[in-house]
Amino acid sequence: MDTRSKSDSAPTIYDVARRAGVSIASVSRVLNDRDNPRPVTRDKVMKAIAELGFVPDGAARALSSRLKHVVGVVFRRVYGTDDGGTFADETESLLFGDQINRGIEIAAGRRGFDLLVCSVNIDERTLPNRILTIAGKCDGLILHDQVLSTAGLETIARTTPVVTLAGQPGMDVANVRSESADSMRELARHLVEDHGYRRLAYIAGHADSPDNVVRGRSFTEQAQSLGAEVLTGPAWQGDYSAAGGVEIVRGLISLGASLPRAIACANDQTALGVIYALAEHGFDVPGDVAVTGFDDLPFARHLRPQLTTVRQPIQEIGARAFEVLHSMITADASSPAGPPAEIVLPTRIVRRESCGCPAEPTTPRLWRPIG
Repeated sequence: MDTRSKSDSAPTIYDVARRAGVSIASVSRVLNDRDNPRPVTRDKVMKAIAELGFVPDGAARALSSRLKHVVGVVFRRVYGTDDGGTFADETESLLFGDQINRGIEIAAGRRGFDLLVCSVNIDERTLPNRILTIAGKCDGLILHDQVLSTAGLETIARTTPVVTLAGQPGMDVANVRSESADSMRELARHLVEDHGYRRLAYIAGHADSPDNVVRGRSFTEQAQSLGAEVLTGPAWQGDYSAAGGVEIVRGLISLGASLPRAIACANDQTALGVIYALAEHGFDVPGDVAVTGFDDLPFARHLRPQLTTVRQPIQEIGARAFEVLHSMITADASSPAGPPAEIVLPTRIVRRESCGCPAEPTTPRLWRPIG
């Protein structure tokens, strides 16, 4: 029996698909009597239609006749620290997000899907309603880190397949992320045991980022268990930007603070700023202060010194997110079990000069004299 009250909005094709346990495409085949849907699928769809009182008007029937072949991608527009001009063009950094979106785009193209890419302000208060509007133009959504609260996700997932990145998996939401804890523990052991650094610090990313929380906690606990001191707290709160790293180092030096022997950063862009600020004040990296990052963005291997970091498969995160979403969009009750609640991709430490290790070998240019 349908428990929907009269005040509730009219049921949609998504409600029918969810109630029947089939894909939107399967509901479409039944509604339009095409492609010979399986009898068991037809029975489930017709039963759900009856229970929900679904009446496909012209717009709904147009929707049911075919998928839009569009996936929505929503990311937060996060403004970094303004450091007075050194990294002025980097205050709204998209290096990491762009690589993820490129991975989504490549995977979507192989399936004949297009992307609708939208950004939202980090402090926007009307996100659920706005993202519901975006969802109405797509077959499914991929939401970057912390775009919506848990309650907001639950609202969206009632009508639209959703995959989150670095979020928390739920009953109706899949999640794709990279592993952070083990690699950060390994990084802490490397700095303490292999290099003998006993006083370290962790420059955090956004406080509400699950990745940041895991990285900071894992690094700190491991280093402390090995007898090292780890500096954290408000003085070490960054924002994932190079300018944020610059301002933290400048602020500490201006106060006459004693810098730690090694600084682990929540991401590579923060590490870039830290290395810059240390150099402008005459500190050698890694001779005076070792610095590490996380991500292994392309510039990391070209810095001087080359950046020790944790490599995560950024484009693959995006590609896997699309494939999971595609499987949710096209899932059918007659198919195998749906996608796992969470996919975790491996990471690994890349040891380079900035922590005190030898430089990573580079391939020399091959040439020969003419004549």
